[in-house]
Amino acid sequence: MNLVIQHPALSPATVAAIAAEIGASPGDIGPHSARLAAPAVMDRAAAAELAGRHGVDIALVPRGRRLSDHRLIAFDMDSTLITIECVDEIADFVGRKAEVAAITEAAMRGEIADYVESLRRRVALLAGLPESALREVYEQRLALTPGAQRLIDGAKAAGLQVLLVSGGFTFFTERLKARLGLDHTRANQLVVRDGRLTGELAGEVVDARVKRETVLALCERLGCAPQQAIVVGDGANDLQMMAVAGMSVAYRAKPVVRAQTTHALNHCGLDAILNCFEDSYGAPVSAP
Repeated sequence: MNLVIQHPALSPATVAAIAAEIGASPGDIGPHSARLAAPAVMDRAAAAELAGRHGVDIALVPRGRRLSDHRLIAFDMDSTLITIECVDEIADFVGRKAEVAAITEAAMRGEIADYVESLRRRVALLAGLPESALREVYEQRLALTPGAQRLIDGAKAAGLQVLLVSGGFTFFTERLKARLGLDHTRANQLVVRDGRLTGELAGEVVDARVKRETVLALCERLGCAPQQAIVVGDGANDLQMMAVAGMSVAYRAKPVVRAQTTHALNHCGLDAILNCFEDSYGAPVSAP
């Protein structure tokens, strides 16, 4: 196994200190990342503890692992592929952002057992809002997470399909699909009548179970094993789809998520994922 150490301003002194601590040679050191041989006894928990003490991102990765060995990369949307929670920003237009954001945060920490009911409660608060508010959120408040486009481009160049599966809304996922060149999307559809939100959702709600089933179904369509999928998310409702994937990445995630994934990014942008693979190692790293 290798340790991949990353930070947008990685210090050679930090790399040297980590190398000395684990008894490794300095290895391959670049301006944003370094790769060291990991001790045979090191596990994911030990790597996470080391990362926390030194204030860097550390991934424990198998030697020789290639991005091109995978077939699918799946992203959550809110606070993962983009920097905002769309439902919170929409609620701001009716003066309910703080209330809705508190429910969202509790759901992402895994403190709300019934995610579907929590989402319906939040959406109900949006009743009567003009559909133009969605467009304003997309155009004026939505920003891509640093490194997102570079990661997607790298994944597609390696032959992977890209899925965006979200408990958010199709208004945003469909626009991101066109903007980023995504292959597949699945999300919740807000009901709009006479140009205004009704406070309802159409069809089956995309929750943790549906996210998992979407990843598995797409793997089956692609003729690949779930072990050939990479899943990136930040909240408790991402854990089920992360659990079936060969590689799962917690991006600036809640502790409950970081504890159950194969990798975590707390200091770098999404493009740091590329450095976990032999065939894309050396990619620049964005600040989060």
